[in-house]
Amino acid sequence: MIYVNQAGYYGSSVKHATLTSSSHYELLNKDGKVVKEGNVKLSFDENSGEEAGIIDFSDITETGTYYFKDAEGNKSCSFVISDDHYDEALKAALKMFYFQRCGMELEEKYAGRFKRKACHLGDAFDLLNPERKMKMHGGWHDAGDFGRYVTAAAVALGHLLYGFELEREQLSIDVNIPESGGKYPDILAECKYELDWMLLMQEEDGGVHHKATSMNFCDFIMPSDDELPVAVTPVSSLATADLAAVMALAARIYKEFDEEYAAVLKAASLKSWNWLLENPSFIFENPKEVLTGTYYDRSDADERFWAAMEIYRSEKDDKAKFIIQDTMELKVNLTALGWADVGGFASLCCLTGGEEIFGSDLYNRIKLKWMDEADRLKQLSESNAFEFTLRPREFTWGSNMVVLMNAMILCYAHELTTDASYLEAAKAQLDYIFGRNAMNLSYVTGIGENAFRNPHNRPGIADGIDDPIPGFVSGGPNYRPGDEAANMENMSDRPAMRRYADNILSYSTNEITIYWNSPLVFVLGYIKKAGGYV
Repeated sequence: MIYVNQAGYYGSSVKHATLTSSSHYELLNKDGKVVKEGNVKLSFDENSGEEAGIIDFSDITETGTYYFKDAEGNKSCSFVISDDHYDEALKAALKMFYFQRCGMELEEKYAGRFKRKACHLGDAFDLLNPERKMKMHGGWHDAGDFGRYVTAAAVALGHLLYGFELEREQLSIDVNIPESGGKYPDILAECKYELDWMLLMQEEDGGVHHKATSMNFCDFIMPSDDELPVAVTPVSSLATADLAAVMALAARIYKEFDEEYAAVLKAASLKSWNWLLENPSFIFENPKEVLTGTYYDRSDADERFWAAMEIYRSEKDDKAKFIIQDTMELKVNLTALGWADVGGFASLCCLTGGEEIFGSDLYNRIKLKWMDEADRLKQLSESNAFEFTLRPREFTWGSNMVVLMNAMILCYAHELTTDASYLEAAKAQLDYIFGRNAMNLSYVTGIGENAFRNPHNRPGIADGIDDPIPGFVSGGPNYRPGDEAANMENMSDRPAMRRYADNILSYSTNEITIYWNSPLVFVLGYIKKAGGYV
């Protein structure tokens, strides 16, 4: 079998595919003409459990549609060589957030056949004081369920807003949302929809509630049919720090477009920052009566670190500087870009802010850590036939998120150095996401000849439409799957890259969520900015 990036390849760029089982291959154009053939040396690949090797067809540059054949006559999925091959994927990945909107009707002129009624329009209640009603309209549904979580929201916004800061031209695209053509680029209009909801989660004293969710998951129904009461769980230091950080980041970016709104964001950031200073140790635990996603974290040091970085960049606050210096002596992961560990966002704040703001010592310490991780990932990518950055036991729940965050690290290493080898390693991670993997699947709905079709997503199941909404990223293979469709009993004999089920019931391998799409937007924007060229 031959696995390819089904979304396509740039013309004047390195282009690789992965061949397994047989060593000979042919590359054919859409007319069936052989344009290249050869043999590849194979070696065992632990992730896929196959004998595999790399086909290099970088010398083929003509725009067109192609496919491979192996020695047994097996055809690969078709793909294009074109310098705009990622345009559709980028638009769909960004439009995903519109389809996750809560509290508004998705009209046909924007949503097409995936239109739906407004949902969750009633007030929520304070879990600690059920008589207190809280306006809780708006925001994005977090994942395949209808919960809204501050920690997850901040991370998705972090990916998107840092992406916009770095890749403004590439991410200022029209994706046909109600705000298109307004004062903001569409990506910022979409982010504002989530930021406005986050502001509702903040108390007057600056503390921020952790999540807004029903007490348990609803059935597989449309969001407008979900009548379960929405509870607002208690304040947490995790949510408060994340809000302080992302509001400061957003205020910096929105100021150019809307000074009044930027001032609102900045005030919210400072209010939460002051709460953090007054509450030095305060962690969230999921109330026992709430059975939806916890987003539990053992430490808030990294969240406070991110907040301190953003506050110092904005305000030159001495207390923020002290927290930064103190945290640098802890074992905080300085390249982590997920919801549980956010130290990588603090690093991005410092690295994009520069030495003049943060000083040479701090800047260079963080740059060194970033480059060390990028070198580790690049070396791992260069060690296997899929040019992939995970080892078998690193296929966690949401492994595709990890792959894309690894690609973010590599992209920014390229930004720091202009060394093309980092860009190539980042591009190889996109190859994997779009089909160069042992499942032969594009893990983005609607993109590629053989894209996954059955995400664990309630509206996608309940809307009665056979096709999934395009642009959603699957969680991906899970070394320890744990649901009805994918579990250790039926998958323990499979290699890690094959522990996946394209099944609506497989929440442990095939759910969707906002912070799996957001790093894809960042990476696609960066690759487009770099041109994909070597």
